[in-house]
Amino acid sequence: MGHTRRIIALLAYFSVAVVGAQLRPAPADRKTVHCMVLDPAGRPVAGAQIQLISASGASSSATTGRDGVASIAVPAWGAYTAGAEAAGLVTISRRLELTADSAAVTLRFEEAAGTVQEVIVSASVGDVTLDDPDPSQKVMVREELLDANPGRPGAPVSIPGMPIETASGGIKAPQYFVPGVAGDHGEPIAQYIAAGNFLVPNNLSANAHGNGYADPNIYISAVLGDVATDGGAYNVLEGNHALNLAATYSLRPRIRRFLTLTGDYRDADLAAGIAPSDPGKKEWAAFEANYGNGLMRTLEHRKQFKWNAIRIIDAGNHEITLLSIGYWGQSHEGNLVPVGFGVEVNDTLDSRQMDQTHTGLLAVNDEWRAGAKNLAAFSGYFRTYNLALFSNFGEGLIRQSEFRTVEGGEARETHTFSPWLEGMAGLLYNEDDIHNDDLDHYLSPNPPAYGPLVPVLGNDVTIRELAPYLALRGDIGKRVRIYAGLRHDQIEVKNADKFRSQYSFDVWKGFENPKATITWTPADGKGVQWLPSASFSIGQAFFTEDPRINLAPSATGTGAKALANPFERSHAMQLVLEKEFSNTDVRVTISRTTMTATLAKIDPDNGSAEDLGPDTLKFLTASARHQFAFGTFQAVFSKADARLAAFNGVPGTVVPEAPRTIFDALTTFDKMPLGMQGRGEYEYVGHKFLDAGNPNHPARYEAIPVGETRLAVMRPFLNGRLQLGAASEIARGYTGQTTETMAPGWRMGQVPYCAPGSGPSGDYNDFACGANEMAVGIRMVSWVGGSISWQFGSER
Repeated sequence: MGHTRRIIALLAYFSVAVVGAQLRPAPADRKTVHCMVLDPAGRPVAGAQIQLISASGASSSATTGRDGVASIAVPAWGAYTAGAEAAGLVTISRRLELTADSAAVTLRFEEAAGTVQEVIVSASVGDVTLDDPDPSQKVMVREELLDANPGRPGAPVSIPGMPIETASGGIKAPQYFVPGVAGDHGEPIAQYIAAGNFLVPNNLSANAHGNGYADPNIYISAVLGDVATDGGAYNVLEGNHALNLAATYSLRPRIRRFLTLTGDYRDADLAAGIAPSDPGKKEWAAFEANYGNGLMRTLEHRKQFKWNAIRIIDAGNHEITLLSIGYWGQSHEGNLVPVGFGVEVNDTLDSRQMDQTHTGLLAVNDEWRAGAKNLAAFSGYFRTYNLALFSNFGEGLIRQSEFRTVEGGEARETHTFSPWLEGMAGLLYNEDDIHNDDLDHYLSPNPPAYGPLVPVLGNDVTIRELAPYLALRGDIGKRVRIYAGLRHDQIEVKNADKFRSQYSFDVWKGFENPKATITWTPADGKGVQWLPSASFSIGQAFFTEDPRINLAPSATGTGAKALANPFERSHAMQLVLEKEFSNTDVRVTISRTTMTATLAKIDPDNGSAEDLGPDTLKFLTASARHQFAFGTFQAVFSKADARLAAFNGVPGTVVPEAPRTIFDALTTFDKMPLGMQGRGEYEYVGHKFLDAGNPNHPARYEAIPVGETRLAVMRPFLNGRLQLGAASEIARGYTGQTTETMAPGWRMGQVPYCAPGSGPSGDYNDFACGANEMAVGIRMVSWVGGSISWQFGSER
């Protein structure tokens, strides 16, 4: 704990010093207004034009710097109209009453400009901020064409270059994939919900159905403002699970009242949003109800209900954001079936399969601009989550269930020392209390009956995280920018095993997580302007493993059994090169991440886990983006190699389930015949190894490639108030491909079933019977649907 005390002491000194400096009263004769300009995601906007017009018509203007701040001299205090303009964003205007006590103003853009249905904004390699030290991608969305699964559960928006694997229907959380990473259990991908500048964690560590699940299904697509993704494996604002990717979802500060009906012959979805008629008020609530039978042969009888709501209060130098999200869903769904036999088994091995989940979230964030150079933020959140999942993974029907409460808070302070140097310090706390994290097995093989339950696992888990952090961003001349951050994570994992007390433990461990980024931008002069901009980052991070583990053979090669480490470490390096040719932005990313001992997923039948040992992930991604007069085009190609140090005694074996090739091409059409607008996207995930072979299962399984083509057209009427649309998907292959040990002697038309005690241990609650391994997946289905939307009020 010595490191923790030193860091907390440094944090306290830093906070007191900068707050004290900023709270000194300004001279009474100074009439200077300090404007902070933010984009819809709450990030600073550089180069924005700001104008202040007094009641008498006197005008003052300025341009924001890289930190999004501009200082404007005004002739006198009083009533002003403030306006802000920036490329690609809708101009905003706001009435202000300026006084000596309210001379710090925050202006926030709300949406993309023009008729463009999505704007993909990739942060320039040369841009380094305290919030985003690595080159990132932000998709600013509008609901009409970017909804990835209109009228159905799943990912609310499509992120170019990040394919999604999910059930065709159902309410199971979809998982985003990044190169070389098996997203099946969510470990390496962190997700956040933005409440102002506060990142509310969306990952559910030690989830009953996986280690680090994060569910983007909770959002209503029509109210999403943008989703931003960043690599570089970590920064001091991102914690658990942010090994090599983080995605942050932001809701719109304002919406128009709307009513949208979407569906096809088997599914129907109704969404509505309410908001005050006064455009100056930043508050709204949106609701969605969904019912459907899905795309599979077996009917889902799916029901889904959501709400998303936000209120932003401008109180002088304070901007207070209140955020609320709720979700409830239930569905009978098709599940993993042997690849190639989906239709033959009616897309489900067991008609009893179903899932039910609900969650509720409240978050608050107070951004306090205490002077021109100082921004403080105080935040907190509370969430509940429940899951009950009934699945048959090949050896009998199981139930996975849990109920959890999650809470946390953060205090943060950002100070601008000079135009070329700024710093940030903060302290956050998160606690995840997981109650009755259970795995049970049904004995009955009779499809109409559930039969008695046999407990396999039963745990109460608590994961606590206390993290002070510091970061600095500075310029070295005009071409070099640097970021340096250090975050100390003090983590407690407490696992109370209700059936096997010898596996209970309470572990505290501290991690020093440094991060550094350096960027270089070529000069404008002759001789070097052809060189690309470059960004290099290096970082160290961690994530918590699922603590519900058995003793497992160690992957160190000794053959001894040991309790696997509940923490995993990663070390990552990333190089990004960027160059623009004839209005085409080309970017190349090279990354390498090494991880310490990795646990395989918990076996759903007997609760065991494998210690897979260290692994290395390397990938290269190339992307090109071009803006045409009629729309946009972007293509992404990524090739990855992920290997374990040793798997089943074979050195350098490719990690099972890791995607090898990803290709994504996306185009939008803003000007089509008859006034229509359109969008098309093609995603491809190449073959990947499912099992490299072992003594029990010598076969070497590979997943078949997966391809998805999404098409959408929309036609506005009545000045945009009425919108008619159609969307479709052409799909092939199986999603969620993996291997499962089927019941011995399983034949088509039978329900897989294993008797109690049939596993290797012979225990009554061990159901791992036989060695009949098969490649399994969820059949992908093509579909066509339509939508009609009405937006109330004047033209947007």
